Amino acid sequence: MRLPLALLLSSLALPGWANEGTRVQVTGEIIDTWCYYSGVMGGPDAVVGSAHHTCALWCSAGGIPVGLLAEDGTVYMVLKIAQDDGSASGDTQLSLAAHTVTADGMLYERDGQNYIVVSEVVSDADIQNRNHEDFGTVPPFSFPEPK
Repeated sequence: MRLPLALLLSSLALPGWANEGTRVQVTGEIIDTWCYYSGVMGGPDAVVGSAHHTCALWCSAGGIPVGLLAEDGTVYMVLKIAQDDGSASGDTQLSLAAHTVTADGMLYERDGQNYIVVSEVVSDADIQNRNHEDFGTVPPFSFPEPK
């Protein structure tokens, strides 16, 4: 008797744990979260924009979730963009790597992290941060030297 009652009560409590989310519209750059947070390929200025475009493609194709680096410096972990199944390696994520976009979606906050489920990419301004002349390509081997 106690076990069925405990299961019933615990199932009723689950909906209370869910965060409802807030509709937002955010403008920023689609980034490679692994390189941005870990620093393995350089500082935060080097792992964005045109300098890091190729590596961002590799990471997303390899399963690393993408993020949205807003103009104010806030990073939103992208859980999903439109119809793509996940937050990495989908056609939409690959086509938007290093692009500046305006995204409309639902914001969820938990443990100091911002998560966004993008329902629509309202605008795509292509790659705006053309920093490859300042940093080269990151990592340097992403474009092999011609023979």
